[in-house]
Amino acid sequence: MTHISPSLATAILLRDARPDDMPKITAIYAHHVQSGTASFEETAPDIAEMANRHAAILDKDLPWLVAEYRGDIVGYCYAALYRPRSGYRHTLENSVYIADGMAGNGIGSLLMESLIARCEAGPWRQMIAAIGDSNNAASLALHRKFGFEPVGTLRHVGFKFGTWLDSVLMQRGLGTEKPPIALAAMDG
Repeated sequence: MTHISPSLATAILLRDARPDDMPKITAIYAHHVQSGTASFEETAPDIAEMANRHAAILDKDLPWLVAEYRGDIVGYCYAALYRPRSGYRHTLENSVYIADGMAGNGIGSLLMESLIARCEAGPWRQMIAAIGDSNNAASLALHRKFGFEPVGTLRHVGFKFGTWLDSVLMQRGLGTEKPPIALAAMDG
């Protein structure tokens, strides 16, 4: 695993994802689909499908960000509407994926902090995390670090790799409803 030291963390560029990023984003996501349970998708989408998903996010004026290190995309995140019905229009769901071999380097924290800041600048009030697999300790810890609180566990709602999987729901307020702990005061 390549580790990014704190001094190199400043070398990570966070920026809006572009259409030409889709091959690398597709590869990052495919790794998670094929080898993990963070996503309950069982067949990795192709580049065209990921480009459609990216366009759908942008069409709703929502953020999709990438982390770039030494010219390579090492992670991405985005916010999507939590549900399609209009009554949910102020609630978002986040997704964060890190390139194979790059987890544990603080990339997820950089992406999450930036994503939350972007979402707090908009009209949204709540952010939901639907974490695939209740054993996904890294994702649970990342979300707790940024003020997400567990609000429920959906037991055995996913089936992948011959195993029934839980989905953990976590929630965080945005804007005037954000948690009282300031992000800048957190370690990390």
